Amino acid sequence: MSDPKSEGVLLVDKEKGRTAFYLVKVLRKISGIKKIGHAGILDPFATGVMVMLIGRPYTRISDSFLNDDKEYIATIKFGESTDTFDCDGTLMETSDKIPTIAEIESVVAEFQGSIMQIPPMFSAKKVGGQKLYLLARKGIEIKRKPVQIEVKITTLDYSYPELKIKVSCSKGTYIRSIASEIGEKLGCFGHLIALQRTRSGSFHLKDCIDAKSLSEPSFSYIPHLRKTV
Repeated sequence: MSDPKSEGVLLVDKEKGRTAFYLVKVLRKISGIKKIGHAGILDPFATGVMVMLIGRPYTRISDSFLNDDKEYIATIKFGESTDTFDCDGTLMETSDKIPTIAEIESVVAEFQGSIMQIPPMFSAKKVGGQKLYLLARKGIEIKRKPVQIEVKITTLDYSYPELKIKVSCSKGTYIRSIASEIGEKLGCFGHLIALQRTRSGSFHLKDCIDAKSLSEPSFSYIPHLRKTV
């Protein structure tokens, strides 16, 4: 039996280059608890809020966290498209067009409120029992149904070729798809090069512990646990 004192919700600021499963593995090692999950994955290149669920009482209620809306700071690089819509993909097309801030604001205005989004092939979403990214790696593309999402996007900074935006969105939103679509609508291509999750539901980045702390022998995660159930 796990010690209830060792179980709870742990907010972690994921570092760049690490996977969500890496955090699960580290927490299993230092806690001795096998039942560990999270409330929403982040790609390896992304950073920010990871809601880690430690212990069966918390992994059981993961859906209540997964359904929360989220907030991100995203950086789009114009002039290049990739097959994954992000910086981990293969370069596909390039453009010399430099969009104006007025053009950008006009396109961003189209990504507000309730919109339909087609899940990207390079995603963990399952269609017909198959994960899309596994098909994509084989060069197979299948038809995907558009999904209704809620978004609010604010332009923060623009210095070509990079545009920084703030995105508040409902669950299941693919920020890299938004980056790619904005580039396409501007006629200059674009892909996501940086992503930081600043909020997941009521949990904010300022409340997170640094993921690197988990590797320090003297660090105890237990005082940082939340007992929200």
